Amino acid sequence: MNLDMATLLPNIAKASYLIAAVLFILGIKRMASPVTARKGIVQAGIGMVLATLATFAITGGHNLGLIVGAIALGVIPTWLWGKKVAMTDMPQMVALFNGMGGGSAAAIGAGEMIKFVHTGAVPSKTTLVLAVVGALIGAISMSGSVIAWAKLDGRMDKRFTFPGQQYFNLLVFIVTVGLGAMLVMKLEVPVIVAFFALALLVGVLMTLPIGGADMPVVISLYNAFTGLAVAFEGYVMQIEALIIAGMVVGAAGMLLTQLMAKAMNRPISGVLFSNFGGGGQSAADIKGSMKPIEPSDAASLLYMADKVVIVPGYGMAVAQAQHKIWELCKQLRERGKEIKFAIHPVAGRMPGHMNVLLAEAGVPYDLIVDMDEINPEFATTDVAIVIGANDVVNPVAKTDKSSPIYGMPILDVANARQVIVIKRGKGAGFAGIENALFYQDNCKMLYADGQAAAASLSTELKAIDGGGGH
Repeated sequence: MNLDMATLLPNIAKASYLIAAVLFILGIKRMASPVTARKGIVQAGIGMVLATLATFAITGGHNLGLIVGAIALGVIPTWLWGKKVAMTDMPQMVALFNGMGGGSAAAIGAGEMIKFVHTGAVPSKTTLVLAVVGALIGAISMSGSVIAWAKLDGRMDKRFTFPGQQYFNLLVFIVTVGLGAMLVMKLEVPVIVAFFALALLVGVLMTLPIGGADMPVVISLYNAFTGLAVAFEGYVMQIEALIIAGMVVGAAGMLLTQLMAKAMNRPISGVLFSNFGGGGQSAADIKGSMKPIEPSDAASLLYMADKVVIVPGYGMAVAQAQHKIWELCKQLRERGKEIKFAIHPVAGRMPGHMNVLLAEAGVPYDLIVDMDEINPEFATTDVAIVIGANDVVNPVAKTDKSSPIYGMPILDVANARQVIVIKRGKGAGFAGIENALFYQDNCKMLYADGQAAAASLSTELKAIDGGGGH
């Protein structure tokens, strides 16, 4: 039996979508480990290329110019940006790119609804409901991600609140859902426009009051939203690759969101509907004082120590000090010291931020330890070096019920015999509260830029014994 190309190409495209979906799943699975993450990204990328080529086959060359133009517009600027972006700006880039994914899903929903209006086609209720829900979730993810980007990039105040905000937000959301229900009953262009305008507003209103300390959870949540939106619109367009990829991304994003929220001991509703940041103890309420230390004295503590734990935070990323810190650690290891890196699940501005920074510096994966595993070891740690971390090591999370971070699991750095905090100044952390750790008797403050401090410690350590061994 002979098959013409018109019949053969769609079947090949469908098979290609299936292969692409498998590559997406395998790629995301490999991204779970730093050892295989790079291969996972390549696999998922190959799957996306395959899905794109399959789309060309399905369209049969229709609107080829628009498709190629859209791909060029999407690929070229982001490729150039991705090559140049600094690690400190990676969270902002992730937030924006995630928002663009949600916006794309919303645009697909809008396009399909307008097409139904102009062609007079009558889609099934299931198709229409999923188109509306996918568009709603995608629009919220897009505008919310843009606000998250603005906060992470320092272009907007960390929190914006006003009296009755939650009730106002709820009212806007209910009206938006009501418009969506109207669209399911009857598609009209003015209602479509109003629906999308309010959906975008919901994303903005939902993100404005969220504090910076909750931002890793927010990014994960919007990632899940984007995945679900893509899956729903994939069903509307009957593209299996979008359905599978969207569901995988949505499920992974939701699991990650739950893990992030659990790491902060906060329900997701607490992240979205309560204000996190500000309040708690002030410096005047905390007993003790901050005690500065010179690099030479800090190096002496490291020289006499047997076990050293490094606690990195966003400040390390800002200072781009990960390479200098690793050089210092290599010196300590040459002198027989036990070195480990302690990672809090929400350290940095996005999930896995510190792991990526340390991997970039060449730190072996077996030296990077998660919070639950490292916490029991702080009691036997001679020196803990905190560089750029603040809220994730703040003991008030366990002692001050009035603190907005009360109940959040922290790294038990305070239990170490000696703590050296590398910090440029005396400012509060991203949550805007004072850190009681800095006032403890066993804590010393090394005021300096992260890179400069690490370089000074290396120099002073070499000077102690002329660069020789322990």
